[in-house]
Amino acid sequence: MIETFQSDILAGQVAYVAGGSEGINFGIAQRLSDFGASVAIVSRTPEKVEQAAKTIDDSGGTAIGIAADVRDYDAIAASIEQTVEKLGKLDIVISGAAGNFVAPAHKISSNGFKTVMDIDLLGTFNVFRAAVEHVGENGASMIAISAPQSSNPHPNQAHVCAAKAGVDILTKSLALEWGQRGIRVNAIVPGPIDGTVGMEKLTPTPEARQALENALPLKRYGTKQEVGDLALFLCSDAARYITGAIVPCDGGILLIGSPSGIG
Repeated sequence: MIETFQSDILAGQVAYVAGGSEGINFGIAQRLSDFGASVAIVSRTPEKVEQAAKTIDDSGGTAIGIAADVRDYDAIAASIEQTVEKLGKLDIVISGAAGNFVAPAHKISSNGFKTVMDIDLLGTFNVFRAAVEHVGENGASMIAISAPQSSNPHPNQAHVCAAKAGVDILTKSLALEWGQRGIRVNAIVPGPIDGTVGMEKLTPTPEARQALENALPLKRYGTKQEVGDLALFLCSDAARYITGAIVPCDGGILLIGSPSGIG
């Protein structure tokens, strides 16, 4: 467990976590807080961001909650400004808001497809584009949250495959452009993570879950903390020469393609 490492490696840093009120992204926010970062948690629902921030505060961290929709650039820009105003600066930016539903391509409406593209791909661009205006001379670490669907086609996930493939190439493009500013841009690819809405949708029955676990090289679902630990590494000085990387935290699911029964 990473608890044996230095517990203040992010002391004095400020992290902005879009989509951070629950699931994997809240796990990342908690992990960054555990190691010293002050955290702004951003999502659409005021009650959820306030509760998430309170949870971190109650555990001894420092957090604020800001309601904003990643599809609305002006709202995201305002939330970035509010983060800098309240917490002093901006060092770490996580873009993790995501949309998903299970449907065959011929039953996905144009609006449904666009909604997922707007949340995942446009939302990631909005967060990073707004944040870059506030990064200091020491640069920043920016992390997008991708998915195995970005490189492995999945049935009933055409919209997510397209959106996350866009997130991956956007990550690489921004890393190429912004490296001279000292900004590192990477992406994390979580696989089957326990206790997440996404996996509940993709493996809705005990039989489907067991089939996936049996197919995985590591034979188990991952945890939110394990994704948080990878984010912690990518945000730390230990990863100071890593940019443009699409890093899996997936139990090996990318090695086996799209398992039968998923989606």
